[in-house]
Amino acid sequence: MDITEVPVSNDNKGKKNKYKKPKNKSVTKERNAVEPKLEVKMEASEAAFPPTFSVSEIKNKQRRHHMFMKFKLEKSKLKLQVKKKKKKEREALGDKAPPKEVPKTIENQRVYDETTVDPEDEEIAFDEGTDEFSAYFNGLTNPKVLITTSDRPRGRTVRFCEQLATVVPNAHVYYRRGLALKKIIPQCVARNFTYLMVINEDRKMPNGLVLCHLPDGPTAHFKISSVRLRKEMKRRGKDPTEHSPEVILNNFTTRLGHSIGRLFAALFPQDPQFVGRQVATFHNQRDFIFFRFHRYIFKNEKRVGIQELGPRFTLKLRSLQKGTFDSKFGEYEWVLKRHEMDACRRKFQL
Repeated sequence: MDITEVPVSNDNKGKKNKYKKPKNKSVTKERNAVEPKLEVKMEASEAAFPPTFSVSEIKNKQRRHHMFMKFKLEKSKLKLQVKKKKKKEREALGDKAPPKEVPKTIENQRVYDETTVDPEDEEIAFDEGTDEFSAYFNGLTNPKVLITTSDRPRGRTVRFCEQLATVVPNAHVYYRRGLALKKIIPQCVARNFTYLMVINEDRKMPNGLVLCHLPDGPTAHFKISSVRLRKEMKRRGKDPTEHSPEVILNNFTTRLGHSIGRLFAALFPQDPQFVGRQVATFHNQRDFIFFRFHRYIFKNEKRVGIQELGPRFTLKLRSLQKGTFDSKFGEYEWVLKRHEMDACRRKFQL
């Protein structure tokens, strides 16, 4: 019986040696020669990335937020390094260091107003001596204020009026009871009131203030916002005493602002009682009037601390009317036109 040899196919050998390294050195050389070409192609693709790429082009919201925060952190680190470097240079130069740069703000870049008040101007002095507040500033009248509300006031508005009566001396709170302001004003004049203050509300929140100087006006209408009563304030002091407070008026520089400042000043007596150590501040900044009521405490001969008593609120002037309140036939000196007057952020009215 003849025995014949069966040839073994090369396919089986290929399957067994599939993951073995080739013994031929020329194959390894060719493979190494191909790899750098792939790296060159990758570098070319990265260079082809658009140079004007921004984070906003990333469509994934989480990825976009992550990249933005990373960019913001790098920017703040770079800013801090520059700041430290400038500080070291100033310390090295000593007295020869250049003066610090004044930062640009909306206030110091304010557009000049032609109606800015000059205290030494004779025309302004004449106007002050003949305007509606001249009797008060000459000491002929004492302020007497009537505080009332709109019809059917809610609890928060009532508490706000009661706390205002403790801030303004010689102030009396009366409920409206459905009477029109045109009927209230003659009664106030007959009882020697010098001011009528009306607190309006919307959705159970104080939102408006009408301040009418009696008997000849003017009448100012303000929007009230950011009202905080005494119970809502942290670290407040005890309730205010009956002493007449000092009054501070800040940044009322134009003719309109000067009139509004005199309107607020005439609310308080001219002889503040310094024993009470209480201060009422009207601070105008960007045509927003911030009211604060403080008590100052002497810690020693050099240090003085302040303690807020409340309430606090913010006013925005809407209109100034000549004479007493008259919504139908009243003559307005100034009315806020938002789209015209608020177009330039660096121009202020007060």
